[in-house]
Amino acid sequence: MAEDKGKIEKIREKIRQFPASPGLYFMKDSKDAVLYIGKAKNLRSRVSSYFLPSSDIYSSRGPKIAEMLEQVCSVSCLETESEVDAILQEARLIKDIRPPYNTNLLDDKTFPYLQITTYEDFPGVYITRNPGEKRCRLFGPFTAIRELRGVLVLLQKIFKFRTCKLEISADDEKRRFFRPCLLHSINQCTAPCAAKINKEEYSEIIEELTKFLRSKRSVVLRDLKDKMQKASSRLRFEEAAEYRDKINLISKLESRGTVSENVQPELFVHNLSAANQKLAEMLGSADPIRTIEGFDIAHLGGSETVGSLVKFIDGSPFKHGYRRFKIKTVEGIDDYASMQEVIRRRYKRAMDGRELLPDMLLIDGGLGQLHAVENVLDEFEGQKPYLASLAKKEELIYISGKDRPLRLPANSPVRKLFQYIRDESHRFAQHYHHILRRKAFLEEAENKAKKPRTKRKKKSKNKPEE
Repeated sequence: MAEDKGKIEKIREKIRQFPASPGLYFMKDSKDAVLYIGKAKNLRSRVSSYFLPSSDIYSSRGPKIAEMLEQVCSVSCLETESEVDAILQEARLIKDIRPPYNTNLLDDKTFPYLQITTYEDFPGVYITRNPGEKRCRLFGPFTAIRELRGVLVLLQKIFKFRTCKLEISADDEKRRFFRPCLLHSINQCTAPCAAKINKEEYSEIIEELTKFLRSKRSVVLRDLKDKMQKASSRLRFEEAAEYRDKINLISKLESRGTVSENVQPELFVHNLSAANQKLAEMLGSADPIRTIEGFDIAHLGGSETVGSLVKFIDGSPFKHGYRRFKIKTVEGIDDYASMQEVIRRRYKRAMDGRELLPDMLLIDGGLGQLHAVENVLDEFEGQKPYLASLAKKEELIYISGKDRPLRLPANSPVRKLFQYIRDESHRFAQHYHHILRRKAFLEEAENKAKKPRTKRKKKSKNKPEE
């Protein structure tokens, strides 16, 4: 009982060092494994509420959380810039780490995007959870689908773009005989389907919409606020309420991440099942290449170096097979040695016959990384998996045992599969690296706070004798 009180008091002491800002918190067991990931507007307040002496966790949060807290031995946090970042990062980390006490966000559901089909003569604007294969302009991901639908309706009233799925060609002379839909009648669409607007004029509308989505939208918001105040001063309260609702909807456009930073990689790869067969043909293998494991290394100036392993089966990510490795034996910047450590730790059990080997290993890097891994695999006996590396700049594929690298076309299913695995391993390594950096920063801040301050000697007011 005394041990439990000491453990809880130690946790409370650490929570006092948490920032009072948005972020994620991690509940961990005695082996430092993550049991639960949560998000908070105020990290210090939220996490401390789990460990208040007066709180009845069983009644307020349920038996599962109470069971989890009995196993918690430490807590840590990851501060984010905003609540939106916390929401997006929470979803990504839960999908990657799959903590046993998180029940939500474990499915394949993703956050939506606003998509502009810029490859078309008359681009459409849509809400989608599955961006198309063709080149589009994407905004998001957004955290609230209901508000996003309301924003789209409002934006269409302002910019009058099309939201239909018709295929419209600027060279189609028959368009002028087409009857437009009701949206044109109520002045919410310029009706390119019926040749009511030419390609150049419509392109200007899409360009203005794009600028609006990329900007702070201050001009439109200021105009709506002026209209709301004028309507209110004239006692037109229903009209003022409509303007207020429009302001709130446009403000919801801020509740989003970015395509590059808040990656949802499972959305951007299509028709990769054919890549396994093509890959087997390329390698001259009689059997299909079904299981591929990808590796990457991440660090900042040689500090907090980590390695990542992602597993793909039949062209799709297998999240239960993902692993992270904190580098233990390498000091400073040495990606080759770090990669060798990861490979040794990963395949020691497999080479001893206690685990199955994958069909192929894919390393993020060039010829140097490939040779470094070859040296490790040579230490083990028995049949070895195929080995390849993918260099970033020119997207060259180096395959162990072949003299020259391969340069596959951009639409090659094998190249797309390799890029998917490489990018996923890179993202997975970087995310873990950022967590360790934040953890190290908090521990350093905590140690500084505990360090007693030395009292400065007061200077004598009397001048020294000359």
